[in-house]
Amino acid sequence: MARAVWSFCRWKSAVGVLPTYATVRESANRASFFCRKEFRFNRPGQRRGRAARISFVSLPTLKVSLCGITIDAVTMSQVVEHIGERLERGGIISISAVNVAKLVNMHRDPLLRESVESGDLVLADGMPLVWLSRLKGDPLPERVAGIDLMYELFKLADQRALRVFLLGAKSDTLERVVRIIREEYPNAMIVGYRDGYFREHEYEEVACSVRDARPDILLVAISSPKKELFMLRWSSLMNVPVCHGVGGSFDVMAGLTRRAPKWMQRSGLEWFYRFLQEPRRMWKRYLVTNLLFTGLAVYDLAHWYLGGRTCKTTIARKDNEHGPSR
Repeated sequence: MARAVWSFCRWKSAVGVLPTYATVRESANRASFFCRKEFRFNRPGQRRGRAARISFVSLPTLKVSLCGITIDAVTMSQVVEHIGERLERGGIISISAVNVAKLVNMHRDPLLRESVESGDLVLADGMPLVWLSRLKGDPLPERVAGIDLMYELFKLADQRALRVFLLGAKSDTLERVVRIIREEYPNAMIVGYRDGYFREHEYEEVACSVRDARPDILLVAISSPKKELFMLRWSSLMNVPVCHGVGGSFDVMAGLTRRAPKWMQRSGLEWFYRFLQEPRRMWKRYLVTNLLFTGLAVYDLAHWYLGGRTCKTTIARKDNEHGPSR
C-alpha cells in the first residue's frame, strides 16, 4: 500500500500537483527555527528503524556558500532566539561574524578560516555578502552585524540577569563600556573584564580568569585574527555558553568611534564612513581588501554560472553539543 501511494505521489509531483519528497523535507527544515518537534519521513522500502530523520533538537539552518565560505542564512531574531534556548538547555555556542575584510583574509590565512568555520553560527556581517548571495539566486535573509548582536546580547542579559565577561579594547575604553552597561542594562551582571593587550604567553592565564568568573556570555573585542585564534584554542577551557567576537564594537559603544548612519549601513557604505574618519590608516586596507573581494566575487559568480547554477543553498544540521552543561 505504501509503495502504491509513493508511486502515485511521484507521478503527481511530475505534473506539478503534489510536492516532492525533497520539497517536503526542505520545507520542514525551513521551519526548523519555529518548530520543536521531530519529523520522520519514510520512503517505501525503508525499514521503520532506518527512517530518514530531521531533528530540531540542535540547530538546523540553511547555509549559503559565498566565495567558498559557508554562511548561515539566518535573521537576527532567529539568532537571538536560538541563543536564548541554548542558555536554557545548556551547552556551548560560538558565533563568528564574517565581513568582506575577514572573508578575504580567510582565503589567505588557513588557520583563521579554520577558526571561523569552527563556529556554530557563521553570520554575514556585510551588505556586499548579502548582495552576492542575491546575485547567485540564493539570498541571505539579511545582514546580521556583530555589533548589533552584541547589543541584543546585552538586552538578553538584562532580561535574564545573565553573567557577562568583557575581554578586549584599552583599559579606559573598557571601564567606560562597563559604566554604560551598568547604567543601561542594570540587571546584566558584569562578572569580569580585562583589556585586550596581552601577549601569547598570557593566553592561558586570561582563559583561566574567564573560566573562574563563570560567565554566561563572553564578548571578545580584539582585532582579527587574534580573537578568532584565541577563541579556537581556549574555548574548551573557558567553557562559556555563548562566545561572540565583537572586534572594535567597544570603541563604538564608548563613543570613541562613530558608527555610520543607518542609510549608509543599508547601502553597504559603512566601510567608507570608517575610511573618512581615519583616511591615513584605512585607505590601503580598504583599497586592497575591496579589490580582492571584487575578484573573488566575480570568480564565484562565473563559477556558479558556468557550473549550471547548481550551487544552491544546502541544508545541514550543526551539532553544537560541545560539552556538558554546567
